[in-house]
Amino acid sequence: MSNALPDRDDDAADWVARMAEPTWSEADEAALQAWLAADPRHSGALLQAQALWSMFDEPAAAGRGDAVGGDLFSNAAFADGVEEQDEGLTPSRVTRRWLLGGTGAAIAASVAGAFVFLRDARYATAVGEIRRVPLADGSIASINTDSSVAVELASNARRVELTKGEAWFQVAKDAKRPFIVAAGRVRAQAVGTAFSVRRRDDGADILVTEGVVEAWADGAEGNRIRLAAGESAFVADNALIRPAGAGASTVDRALAWRAGKIDLVSTPLVDAAAEFNRYNARQIEIVDPALRSEQLDGQFGTNDPETFAAAVRDGLSVPVDLSDSARIRIGRPRP
Repeated sequence: MSNALPDRDDDAADWVARMAEPTWSEADEAALQAWLAADPRHSGALLQAQALWSMFDEPAAAGRGDAVGGDLFSNAAFADGVEEQDEGLTPSRVTRRWLLGGTGAAIAASVAGAFVFLRDARYATAVGEIRRVPLADGSIASINTDSSVAVELASNARRVELTKGEAWFQVAKDAKRPFIVAAGRVRAQAVGTAFSVRRRDDGADILVTEGVVEAWADGAEGNRIRLAAGESAFVADNALIRPAGAGASTVDRALAWRAGKIDLVSTPLVDAAAEFNRYNARQIEIVDPALRSEQLDGQFGTNDPETFAAAVRDGLSVPVDLSDSARIRIGRPRP
């Protein structure tokens, strides 16, 4: 008997591999949702594939030690078994692709054990890095630059701690296990929805792209806000809640980083520069204070401050100094 997985499992493996790529787009997301809707068994196949993929995700596995088999499934163990590697794939990516293919069928058959190992996981991104991580419950986490996330999947709740940075979550529906994100004292809770949390020094921004989210400050549970798709708010550590501008387009622009973009609409130059500085070692400095409030529109790559600086130079007719490899200076300092 062949140990090859059914077509739907092979397809699920392909979807999970594609979701981990930085090129994942809204069109890919729509195609995935169509595939899931085509057959109720697809959801289960995707969940199993996500669990296996996450087991061999380096940052997540680092905190689990030997729980997933130690060196038994190391990259070296697979080196002789992989006849052909996709160009550009790292050994770990080849390892996970191999596990999700027919050779990993025996592991897939006992995937329930994977959920024991995947209850706790930690993920972190470097400056300029954006990761899309499938969680073991079927949820997806897109983690923005310079961020740190800890995940705990318990029997009565799913808890995420955002210790720094920003993340967007597409939450798998599970009425018995609410999905709660903690960012300092701020809490955001959903059952099956999609929303982002960005931690600030004194609280957190909550933006909802799908469904409904409740947010509050720890210790002030009686003072909470209920946000629907297209709505956002800042929740302070001291329990102050400040609703922000509503509208799907506003939220989508704020979350353009998921596609590696910064989307500016009438954005003050000082705020635009600060946004680019989140993603790049080469920092933008506004040396003329009079330019700080000047506004700019446009969409730019998160890792392309040079193109942004050129747009400022051409649009506002101000000098831009690119001679320093560590810094971009916009404008002339005033005497």
